[in-house]
Amino acid sequence: MARIAVVGSLMMDLVVRAPRPAVPGESLIGRSFATFVGGKGGNQAAAAARLGARVAMVGAVGADAFGEAILASLAADGIETGFVRRLGGEGTGVAVPVVFDDGSNLIYALPRANLALAPADIEAARAVIEAADVLLVQFEVATEATLAALRIARAAGVRTILNPAPVAPHPGEVFALADVLVPNEVEAAALSGAAGAPPETQAAALRALGPSAVVITLGERGALIESDSGVRRVPAPRVEAVDTVGAGDAFCGALAVRLAAGGPLEAAAAYACRAAALACTRPGAAASLPSFDEVEEFTRRLTA
Repeated sequence: MARIAVVGSLMMDLVVRAPRPAVPGESLIGRSFATFVGGKGGNQAAAAARLGARVAMVGAVGADAFGEAILASLAADGIETGFVRRLGGEGTGVAVPVVFDDGSNLIYALPRANLALAPADIEAARAVIEAADVLLVQFEVATEATLAALRIARAAGVRTILNPAPVAPHPGEVFALADVLVPNEVEAAALSGAAGAPPETQAAALRALGPSAVVITLGERGALIESDSGVRRVPAPRVEAVDTVGAGDAFCGALAVRLAAGGPLEAAAAYACRAAALACTRPGAAASLPSFDEVEEFTRRLTA
């Protein structure tokens, strides 16, 4: 069984559905409201666990109802939560995704307890990071914690995946410690310094920062890979999108699972595109993440 350690954020998503983005100064009546367990770290951990991996989560929540709900949700997916720190002085992180009628979204995030995750917490989890096949990290917790986790993994020979979301100030070392960098189109444009350029140009610029490979997710257009094997495009299956909030996390979790199992990068990215497409067909972030059986059945239908 593939072993994955996730160091990342744990949030409660307060999801609003609306017909379109409001313009400044406008009050717009929404369609609906719901709460879902989220956070990029928690979502990616859940995605990997549902696809059959053994997952350990390293993060922080507040000593509040949202934190308890998140821990219960992680446990229900079989995720090890012994390294999730519970803080009395900080509230659990909250995100407010706004989902529009065309399936697109925007997200306002308040990390709160996530920013209190410290290098000492990472050191306490050293054993599970060193024992993992893959370490998966993002930019939604304190930078020092992410950097500490990447250093431990690199020293132990553990493969690392960095999802640089949301874009935030960071030391250049994080890219050099990433085996695979997985930004979306917006993040690739911001981090590469090549906004407006083709994704191939952005991927090359990002790879020059130090990662062994770059995988830019392109939504319904699939993904673009830049590595020692060259530049390749991986198509995404066509689906009717209901909510794209969890798609990027489904992609990262699925990519980690296939790489942890020893699969080649292009095949892992194709599998991740299928998992992400399925996530778009259901509302919510963690709630939309597909199971191993669902992705297998989807794959059979695509190849029939």
